[in-house]
Parts: sequence; C-alpha cells; structure tokens
Amino acid sequence: MCNITAGDVELSLRKKFKKSMFSRFAKAVVEYELISAGDKIAVCMSGGKDSFALAKLFQELKRHNKVPFELVFLVMDPGYSPDNRAMIERNAELLDIPITVFETDIFESVHGIGKSPCYLCARMRRGHLYHRAKDLGCNKIALGHHYDDVIETVLMGMLYGGQIQTMMPKVRSANFEGMELIRPMYLIRESTVKHWRDYNGLQFLQCACKFTENGEKNEDDSKRRKMKRLIATLESEDAGVEQNIFRSVENVNLKSIIEYKDKDGVRHRFTEDY
Repeated sequence: MCNITAGDVELSLRKKFKKSMFSRFAKAVVEYELISAGDKIAVCMSGGKDSFALAKLFQELKRHNKVPFELVFLVMDPGYSPDNRAMIERNAELLDIPITVFETDIFESVHGIGKSPCYLCARMRRGHLYHRAKDLGCNKIALGHHYDDVIETVLMGMLYGGQIQTMMPKVRSANFEGMELIRPMYLIRESTVKHWRDYNGLQFLQCACKFTENGEKNEDDSKRRKMKRLIATLESEDAGVEQNIFRSVENVNLKSIIEYKDKDGVRHRFTEDY
C-alpha cells in the first residue's frame, strides 16, 4: 500500500473500473434522481472498503458532473480503538479525502444492553450522522450500501421478517426535516469493490465493532452472512438468481398480492376489489 497514490486509485476508476464501478455509480445517480443542483451531501465514512469507494466515486463524479453540488466527507468515531482511528486517518490522507471527524460514545452507551445491541447502535449512529450533517448545512447523507446489500435485505425481510421490502435507493428522513438518505452504490457489486481494493493494494477496516472484537454475537450480521451463502449457492446452481431477486421488487403485481400497505401505511386486502 505504501507505493500507491490517490492519483493511481483515481485512474483505476477512470480506466479499469470505469464500466463496473463509475458507470454504475453514475447510472444510479441519474436513474434514481439522487443528486440535485445545490445539494450539500455528507458522504458518511465508516472506514471500510465500501465507504472509501463511495468517497472516491463522489470525487470522480464531481470532476465530471455539470450539476453543482458540495461534498463533506463525514467520519463518526463511535469509540474506535486508537489503531482503527489511525487507520481511517491514514487512508484518508493517502487517498486525498479531506475528512471531517466527530466523536461520540455510542459503543460505550450500548455496551451490555440486552441481547441485541447492534440494532440500537445502528439507530444511534444514523441519528448522530443526521444531526452532524444538518449542523454542517447538508441536506443529504450518502451511505455505501451496494447491490449485494440490497438483494440480501430482500431475502432477510422475507425469511426473517415475514415481509416483502427492499433497501431503497433514497429515503426522506422522518425525524430530520429536509434531510434525505441516498445510496449511490446501489448498482455496484460487492465483488467489484473488493477487486478495486485489492487491485490498488489498499487495506481498510474489516470490522471495528467492539462487540465482535470481544467475541459477542451480532445476530443481524450472522443472518446476513447466511443470506450471502444462500444466494451464492443458488446463483452457482442457476445463473441469474441474483438479478431476479433484485428485479422482484421492481415487478410487484398487486393483483397477485393477498395484502399490502399503501404509501400511508393503510392495509389493503385483495378481497376489497375481488
């Protein structure tokens, strides 16, 4: 990693990974209308491969895009170990990403809470990010969720939540007026992000969570790993399964649904119009 430069990484996005990463990033921005003129976007960075890829893709987009928008590269430290914090800062310097860091005590606050602290931790992290982004004058926060996160979420909802839903490419905040969450890496495969990382010889945080460091079980992460294995198995047996899972929530036929909720949360049953 010592010999790599920000210029090398940027060149790889323009050349080798243009089709598989940058073009898909730009396509999601256009197709889902994620950026508007005058936006100030907080690019939320956890220190992992996905959030650093998100930051570099945004920098590349800003160089080419004719729509004026601003970026803030926001890093929340929820209680990282000194080594993990230092790794994030080194990578940001190496990749020429001007990060804004703020500290919280989230890890300390959720430690020892019940049997599933991860859900509470995620909610608290999101809330802190919205607060700080709004304080900085941002109207959007961007997260590094990718295509694989989306299809895993669809299956998790069905198998563990008893519902059909997906991870949306953009969501208006219910608690922070005027704020919106966007996911510009929606069409990018995780395997491509890993290839980009390894091609450039980069090293990012794998997991900085104190609970997994201490050997505690993250139930949601365990379920997500099961989904990864299940999807990989199905795809190896029948090519196209991954794409079909993604498309399934674009091709919902309400005439074949027993019951659904409308945009106001009102339930409708097929017997109403039978």
